[in-house]
Formats: sequence, structure tokens, C-alpha cells
Amino acid sequence: MCGIVGYVGEKQAAPILLDGLSKLEYRGYDSAGIAVFDGEKINMTKAKGRLKVLEELTHDGATLPGVVGVGHTRWATHGEPSDVNAHPHLNQKGTIAVVHNGIIENYLKLKKKLTGKGYKFVSDTDTEVIAHLLDYYYDGNPLRAITKVMHRMEGSYALGIIFKDYPDELYAVRKDSPLIVGNTEGGSIIASDVPAVLKYTRDVYFIENEEIVRMKKDSMEFFNVDEEAIEKESTHIEWDVDAAEKGGYEHFMLKEMYEQPKAIEDTFSPRIKGKDIVIEELGMSDEEIRAVKKIMIVACGSAYHAGMTGKYVLEGMARIPVEVDLASEFRYRDPILEEGTLVVVISQSGETADSLAALRESHARGAKVLGIVNVVGSSIAREADNVMYTWAGPEIAVATTKAYSCQLIALYLLALKFSKVRGQISDSELSQYIEDLKRIPDQVELLLNNKNKIQKFANRYVAARDVFFIGRGIDYAISLEGSLKLKEISYIHSEAYAAGELKHGTISLIEEGTLVTAVLTQEDLYKKMISNVVEVRTRGAFVLAVTNEGNDEIKRAADYVIYIPETNRFFTNSLAIIPLQLFGYYIAVGKGCDVDKPRNLAKSVTVE
Repeated sequence: MCGIVGYVGEKQAAPILLDGLSKLEYRGYDSAGIAVFDGEKINMTKAKGRLKVLEELTHDGATLPGVVGVGHTRWATHGEPSDVNAHPHLNQKGTIAVVHNGIIENYLKLKKKLTGKGYKFVSDTDTEVIAHLLDYYYDGNPLRAITKVMHRMEGSYALGIIFKDYPDELYAVRKDSPLIVGNTEGGSIIASDVPAVLKYTRDVYFIENEEIVRMKKDSMEFFNVDEEAIEKESTHIEWDVDAAEKGGYEHFMLKEMYEQPKAIEDTFSPRIKGKDIVIEELGMSDEEIRAVKKIMIVACGSAYHAGMTGKYVLEGMARIPVEVDLASEFRYRDPILEEGTLVVVISQSGETADSLAALRESHARGAKVLGIVNVVGSSIAREADNVMYTWAGPEIAVATTKAYSCQLIALYLLALKFSKVRGQISDSELSQYIEDLKRIPDQVELLLNNKNKIQKFANRYVAARDVFFIGRGIDYAISLEGSLKLKEISYIHSEAYAAGELKHGTISLIEEGTLVTAVLTQEDLYKKMISNVVEVRTRGAFVLAVTNEGNDEIKRAADYVIYIPETNRFFTNSLAIIPLQLFGYYIAVGKGCDVDKPRNLAKSVTVE
């Protein structure tokens, strides 16, 4: 969840480290630090708070001269956010510096052993254990020390390491936490994610589990945990550097919302061939598709909500039984993966720890896994049997918008493909679905251009304490995502409920002035939803309704109505979510919240 940057080369390291870390701020952090070897000793500066504090302390890196170093933005797991607990961490002699993403699960056992050997600890982190453990096993050979430490650590880690004795070398190590490396002009660089290196290189190596990289300014060597040399191929990154910048928008989140029409089109266009859906990367013949007996969708957060929508669409359209699991629960409930089960793992980053663990659990049980991810070359993309990329482009804001919308499109395409192959829809029906799909980008743009109406309404509820979202069927899935968008960036308590569950306890929370957002896009459920709206309104709630054009009956039941354009009933989530994204955004802006980097959250959740 944190950010790592490392550099070795001909240029001053500190400015490069600070610049790289600034491109990783979206990942979430509470402190930052850098360590640079100046030719005589390793100098380090660390600070609690935002990166600008570190930049001021080091005068933008000028006070830490040297051409090899490591940097880090930390999100606290072991030990409170503080200068002392911030990374990097050193061994007692100050000759080894380490930055670390992940969690060392057996760090207490290792710490006890090291304490017994006379090592003293100054922080509460699990990372300091790594620095001392490297010192304990170091015999003048960095590679040998690193492999011995890897054999003794349990958990997840991505490491950047420098040794005073080897001032022209930088080491990178990875296990279950993402890490990339690349050659730059006159140097080599490591980072947790692509945006940190785009300024310096477009050709990167994705480090696999239990691999080690030894870098110099003009060379790069790869080893496995047994110190055996291995060969790797680089990946060329096609992203436009400007795509990771705000481009005149106040926040990345707003920019990314406005990128949704193009991102949606980029996701479906390559898979529509004339009047047919062609998903070449699915890697399944028609016979294999017809043999699927059940689909299990596994994901976390917004991707889980996309999966919930996918369940309604796949079952309703393709008539295949679908289960949706939170990845954090899937691996611990002893799931039944019978023959004919297809597991679909959804993740924006492709590095989500629980989702990656669910993928591996599925493979261990013999199931075929399809990954739906955004980041090319990510762990889930590499380990899944096949992968559908969403082509949303870089998403910087912690709260996902365009990646979520593209996940929906990928699931629609999957449902259409399965429906046609399994004989559930005719050629003419498929053609109509494709036409409806093609209209979505323009319809989304229309809704985005209606932002002033949403902003005006949001300004009335900046001081809200509790907000409830209700819906039935697909509308319940929309409500889940709308509620999450509001709570994660505005810090307002918000919950989503299946509207039919109101009488089972939730309605007791409704009082005078409580805002209830009701989503009504499924025509066959209008009457039941209107009854739910009346129920909460008679108890004092103010009701915001999001519904289809032409639903005039809701005007008499709700206080405020937002209409979405007409579309196929299976695709309504792609439109109804837009005003809910805007609502959450403008509430957060009105409260003065840090919209792109909400407290306690990170973009890529790489620890369980």
C-alpha cells in the first residue's frame, strides 16, 4: 500500500527519489523518508506527514548528496505514524538501509531472536527487523545475505536495499508485493508502480515472487532465491505521461470521472467485431463456454460491487449460476470449486493481496481463473489463466471511478459472449445489446455535463451525518457503490441496503431530515421501490431518487429526482452510478476533504 523508489546511477539520487515518491502519493501514506549514500556514510531524513514536509527538510533533496539511495512513503501497520517509524530503516552500524512494503508475519519471533543476539530496536516496525537481519547474515556478500533473510521471513514484502560496502549497487526483492525495475539514462530505478518511473523510462521489468535484482548504473542482473541467475523480458509501457497529470482539473478524481466515456469505449471497442462479441483473450472455445456450470466472481471494494452487478447481468442474461465473494472471505471459507466452475477475479491494480490469494487458492483447487484488471503486467494479470484488460488507463485517485465503470463493461461483454454461445439470446437481440452498449459513452458524457445540478444538491448536505442508499436487484448493487463513494471521500457515515430489508431493522434509523438515496432503474421493481420511498419519507427522510427518464410516478413520492437516459435494463448501473459519483465528490469538496487521498486509505491494497 506504500510507495518505494530507488535509484543508482550518474545523477543525484535524492531529487529523483522525491520526484518518484510524488507520483506514488495516490497510494496513501502517513510519513515519508529517503536515505542516500554520500560516498562516506548513509544519510537519512524522515518525516511524519505529507511529502512536502520531507521536501522542505531536504531542500528538495539538496541536503542529501549522492548517486545511490532509496525512498519510501509509509502507511502505518506496525507502529503509529511518526518520524521514527517512517522508512527507511538502518542496521545499528548505519551501513545497510532498507525500505519495505508489506507485512512480515513472523517479525516478533525474528525480533526476539535478534534482541537475544544484542540487537537494539528504535522503532515499532516490522521493517527494522529486516535491516538487523540483513546485518546478522551479512558476510560481505549482499546477495547471500538477502537470500538467507528471504528464507527466514514469512509474509509479504517488496524491498529496496543499499549497502555502504557496495556504493554502486542497488538491490530489489519481491514477494507478494508489487515492484518494478527499469534502466534509465545513466542509471537504474526501482518503484512500486509505473507512474513513478514514466519520466525516466518506458521499458520496465515486473519482478516476480522471490526474485532479486542487483542493479548498477549500466547493468541489471536477476536472481532467484537460490542465487541462480535468471533471464527476464521487459515490458514497454504505452501510457501517455500526461495521463497521470491533472490536466487542469481540480482533482484527479474529477478528471478521471470525465475520462469515463473514452475509457468505456476503449474497453468495449476492441471486443466488438461487426455484430459479434469477440474476446480473444478469454482463451475459451465455444465448447468450453457451454461447459461452464457456475461462475464465481471474487473481488474487494468497488470491484466487488462491480461483481455484484455482474451476478445480476450474467444470471439474467446468460442463465448461469453466479456467486460473488469478498476475496478476504473466499480463501477462508473452504470454497467448493466443482468441475465446470470459472473463477473471475476483478482488481483495478492487479495487486490486491486478498484477490491474488483467492486466485492462487482457486488454482490450487484446479479451477480456471479469468482476471479482469486494469494494470498491464500486474500479478493477477500474470498469474491468471487468461486476462481481460479494462483499458481504463492510469487511475490516480484512491476512490475509483473510471476503472469501476470499465469493470462493468468487461462484465457486460462477458455476459453477452456467454449468452450468445449458450443460445440464450438471438442474433437480433445481440445486435440490440451492442447498439445499447455503444450509446453508453455519450450517455455518460451527458450525465457528467449535468454536474451543476448535482453540485447544487450536494451543497445542501455537506453537514449530513448519516446517508442511506436503497435499491433492489441491480439497483442494490448500484447503491453499494454509491454509498462507498460517499463514505470513503467525505467521511460521512453511509450505508447501502436492499430496500426489501428496510423493515428488518434499518428503518429504525430513519429520522427527520435523514437523506435517503433511492435507485430505481429496474422497471419491474418500480412499484415496490416507490413503496419503500414512501415508507422512509413518512418517517421524516428527505429522498433523492435516481431513475430512468419517463418514470413520472416517482416525482410524487421523492423530494428530488435525477433522471438517467434510457438504456437496456442490464446496463443501467453504468449510467446511474455517474450522479452518485458526482454527489460524493461534491460533498467531499464542500467539506474540504482531501478528495484524491482520503485518510487511512490506499489505492493498491497489497496487504491483507
